[in-house]
Amino acid sequence: MDVQIWTYIIVGLSFALYISIALWTRANSTKEFYVAGGGVSPLANGMATAADWMSAASFISMAGIISFAGYDGSVYLMGWTGGYVLLALLLAPYLRKFGKFTVPDFIGERYYSNVARTVAVICALFVSFTYVAGQMRGVGIVFSRFLEVDINTGVIIGMFIVLFYAVLGGMKGITYTQVAQYVILIFAYMVPAIFISIQLTGNPVPQLGFGGTLAAEPGVYLLDKLDGLNRELGFTEYTDGSKALIDVFAITFALMIGTAGLPHVIVRFFTVPKVRDARSSAGYALLFIAILYTTAPAIAAFARTNLIQTVSNQPYAAMPEWFKKWETTQLIKFEDKNTDGLIQYVADKDKNELKIDNDIMVLANPEIAKLPNWVIALVAAGGLAAALSTAAGLLLVISAAISHDLLKKQLMPKITEKQELLAARSASVFAVVIAGYFGINPPGFVAAVVALAFGLAAASFFPAIILGIFYKRMNKEGAVAGMVGGLLLMIYYMLAFKFNAFGETTPKDWWLGISPEGFGTVAMFANFFISIVISAFTPPPPVRVQHLTESIRYPKGAKAASGHH
Repeated sequence: MDVQIWTYIIVGLSFALYISIALWTRANSTKEFYVAGGGVSPLANGMATAADWMSAASFISMAGIISFAGYDGSVYLMGWTGGYVLLALLLAPYLRKFGKFTVPDFIGERYYSNVARTVAVICALFVSFTYVAGQMRGVGIVFSRFLEVDINTGVIIGMFIVLFYAVLGGMKGITYTQVAQYVILIFAYMVPAIFISIQLTGNPVPQLGFGGTLAAEPGVYLLDKLDGLNRELGFTEYTDGSKALIDVFAITFALMIGTAGLPHVIVRFFTVPKVRDARSSAGYALLFIAILYTTAPAIAAFARTNLIQTVSNQPYAAMPEWFKKWETTQLIKFEDKNTDGLIQYVADKDKNELKIDNDIMVLANPEIAKLPNWVIALVAAGGLAAALSTAAGLLLVISAAISHDLLKKQLMPKITEKQELLAARSASVFAVVIAGYFGINPPGFVAAVVALAFGLAAASFFPAIILGIFYKRMNKEGAVAGMVGGLLLMIYYMLAFKFNAFGETTPKDWWLGISPEGFGTVAMFANFFISIVISAFTPPPPVRVQHLTESIRYPKGAKAASGHH
């Protein structure tokens, strides 16, 4: 059977599974809609958290970025992994002990302020909409290549699928769907990695093959071979970096604290019965995430080696079928500048004839390595599972922010639970439509906006949550001033140095040599400083809030997650 038939079968079966789970786990109350009833087992929550965490960015893009950036790309690996560890150890158990539905709910209650809650809602909406637009775009790319429909049609198919199980099942439906999606995505990620590792190095464990020698050239290490190939074409050596050390540190740290403040992952820890379960599920999730994250550098190196050997200095007319099909999606572009019919893939921009999008490396990897068609289709199903699982988690954050934190907590406090549930489902529909629009019409600066979203999460949420847990003297004036100050500083830096809004800039103009992607670190420290200084000169929080802050640091006595107080 050809790739397309296999794709229809495997993707069709996976979608049928998701829809069946959604029907089986329909939510009947706000508690089931927001936190799956609070009774999810740690193992299931660990798998769901891993699927929620590993988006299209992790599945499709991360290995692609490392593949092209080499050593410099490792900042994403370190930042996203470190962010999860930070979240699991430093935030999740305490937030679970606090027992609220959402991050804005925590900030609103801890800082006894609707202004703080509203600032948190705005941050949650911005971060979530930015991410979900990227996920929908990822769905469109996979569909356009493997089902041979245009990207817009692919986005619309993805909208209907995610709408069905997110609106019907809420967090309850999303949780059990994400368990299935984790199994599919990790299987889809590992199978081609194992196949290619055996092909290239003779070792079935990709992580060992990555550091091993080549099967075709005994005694030659894979990374030495890759360094040599990069050198011959004028690229920086694969194992060498070009970024300044301070920028590497700043970007890694900004990604860590930004991802630790992501609301769609934090909310997953409210779905387990006890604080101990939150810790256990964090451990399970770390194990499940590590399987993919330790494999990504190997896939990146395998893909880069195979790609260079397949296309470099080869006749364009002799390119395999996968090359032509990716050309139709515009994600591979060839321009024969010297009209010799050969593909010149080199670092020199004036001579380079080939442009390859980072995002296709994982998807195209099995085809480049000439793996069986069912493996290629499996990777498509895995990419869709990763994108849809994260999109569903983000949609829930958006709907909870609107229905719970804005309507129930502020604008219409007297609405019944049934009306709130209806509002949550309506907000999900609204969010899917907006996400679909941005998926179909992505702004030209999507990548920049994603970096801004990380910076905003780092500059706003992280200090407010940490100080809210560990500093009982922290008051609402300090928290609001810190969040607003951190946000404004981050926005200014992005406007000035990413979008050149105040005149043309170069990397030489960066403050302390830190890029806009890493500036979230500086903005976070500014937030901490402003928060602590302002709170020192304003009245302390009420005594009940100080007692509450002390109590959440002790593991006993946690109650079920609640939207009421």
